[in-house]
Amino acid sequence: MTKRIFIAGHGGMVGSALRRQLEKDSSNTIITVNREKLDLCNQQQVSVFFAEANIDEVYLSAAKVGGIHANDTYPAEFIYDNLMMECNIIHQAWQNGVNKLLFLGSSCIYPRFATQPMKETELLSGQLEPTNEPYAIAKIAGIKLCESYNRQYGTDYRSVMPTNLYGPGDNYHPENSHVIPALLRRFHESKLSGADSISIWGSGTSLREFLHVDDMARATIHIMDLPLEEFQKVTTPRLSHINVGSGVDCSIAELVALIAEVTGFEGSITYDTSKPDGAPRKLMDSSRLKSLGWQPQYELKEGLTNAYQWFVENYEKVS
Repeated sequence: MTKRIFIAGHGGMVGSALRRQLEKDSSNTIITVNREKLDLCNQQQVSVFFAEANIDEVYLSAAKVGGIHANDTYPAEFIYDNLMMECNIIHQAWQNGVNKLLFLGSSCIYPRFATQPMKETELLSGQLEPTNEPYAIAKIAGIKLCESYNRQYGTDYRSVMPTNLYGPGDNYHPENSHVIPALLRRFHESKLSGADSISIWGSGTSLREFLHVDDMARATIHIMDLPLEEFQKVTTPRLSHINVGSGVDCSIAELVALIAEVTGFEGSITYDTSKPDGAPRKLMDSSRLKSLGWQPQYELKEGLTNAYQWFVENYEKVS
């Protein structure tokens, strides 16, 4: 049976990966709209779009995202844009009879000092990391929107919380990107310029978990396609989100060493301890997801090599 699937945020890294995976099934009709034609923050435009598009399923991957610098510099934009997009899309999905929706959140929803590895039950159990609190609050609101519509209207809206993602289509902006694309770009350009050394923000001791975006896309579609009774075996009406991670973390210093190897940078590396580290550790407990029959395919070095190859091939476009 043919499904009409709307990918909100199809041009981003996650949306692009979802599109690549979903297009492998010829019974799927993928619906995408460029932001020039549809402003997801505009309630009226989203209302008209859903009324006309005859959608069966929604993947809500659209978001305003960035690293520590971007979150700290643009907090109003991060909370407003993300709240408006998810409110408009989730509400109009319900208004127009779309019974299945999947919302993509972020691991930053969990408290700064959450018990590690972070279980889904850690949500709202403590204070958030200050550097990305506005973004995290918007993502928590998206989870609770899905749960509330399910409870009140009987919809089937699910949420996944991915760990730190990377891969083809990532944001390589020199100031507003996440750690892996930022480092890949810096090391690549430092190699090209013949730089003797690179200075890294923070101490390098913070621990982070990373997942290739293609693994994330496969996991997301796996969760969306589960029969409702299978999904409900590992969730509750008030705790319906599922973590998506690799289950393995590494220090920033270990990540830096891998990126130096992958990019071929041979200079020295120093750490600027006057800069913030962020949360000391962020590792997801993805046991719920793995109990549902999913495992990642990429190991970190292989995934970084894949991401770096894409970056080099698309360097002129992302620079």
